[in-house]
Amino acid sequence: MDDATFRGWMRPGPRPPGGLEPEQDETLDYLCGHWKLFQYAKGHRYSVDDVLTAWFGSVWCPTARRIADLGSGIGSVGLAAAWRCPGAVLHTVEAQAISARLARKSAAYNGVEERYTIHEGDLRDPNLFAGEAPFDLVLGSPPYWPLGARSEAEHPQAIPARLEVRGTIADYAQAASTLLGPGGVFVCVFPLDQVQRAQAAYHDAGLLLLQRQDVIFKEGEPYGIALFAGMHPRDLPDQFVGQAALPVCPEPLVIRDLQGRYTSRFALVRLAMGFPPGLV
Repeated sequence: MDDATFRGWMRPGPRPPGGLEPEQDETLDYLCGHWKLFQYAKGHRYSVDDVLTAWFGSVWCPTARRIADLGSGIGSVGLAAAWRCPGAVLHTVEAQAISARLARKSAAYNGVEERYTIHEGDLRDPNLFAGEAPFDLVLGSPPYWPLGARSEAEHPQAIPARLEVRGTIADYAQAASTLLGPGGVFVCVFPLDQVQRAQAAYHDAGLLLLQRQDVIFKEGEPYGIALFAGMHPRDLPDQFVGQAALPVCPEPLVIRDLQGRYTSRFALVRLAMGFPPGLV
């Protein structure tokens, strides 16, 4: 997702619209469609995982009117979802003020402040969304590893994005379970080597896992991520709830082939996320 042509505005050069520009320690980078994102140059930076989470969520719930994004960070998942669902209202929650500030700046830059609300706080706080109507789609990109399981990033902003400082995937699923409206879907991303943790999180939150889409970064290499979609069993016909074969696991989505080129399937995902045809 780092094609040089679309890395965004950097000094020197014409200023971006609206009077908003990166500060000295920030960059303005291409996200999807015609939208861009403010990031810290040496802090937490968005990845293909975020774009795929927004894509998968919008595939499952293309007519979503209300979308929530948990642990939203700099806003990459929520903003990509807002681009894919132009009629939707977005509510996000983020505990780090420095990340929430960047997300607000990006929302303003892309002209979506009126339908994009950022709640600063801990997603485990049951009162955080008090008074809000239920959501059609809840998205989450939880930190992947427990504290101590991996080295900590040098920039303090990036540590909670990588390690479980404020909650686990189980906390994300529990929060999503309370926020979902009738027929609502919870979509999240988690590493392939921890699929069991994600499945347990859905189950313990009272959600039925309907689909798992594995993603392999490069053909022939084992590491990848999985995208999950689930909902409350009460919203499904009885025959679905009793299916022992759930969740459905389609063929893995491979991003690059052995030569390092984007595969045709991933090229279609990029087109769906607004990447110009010449870059697919």
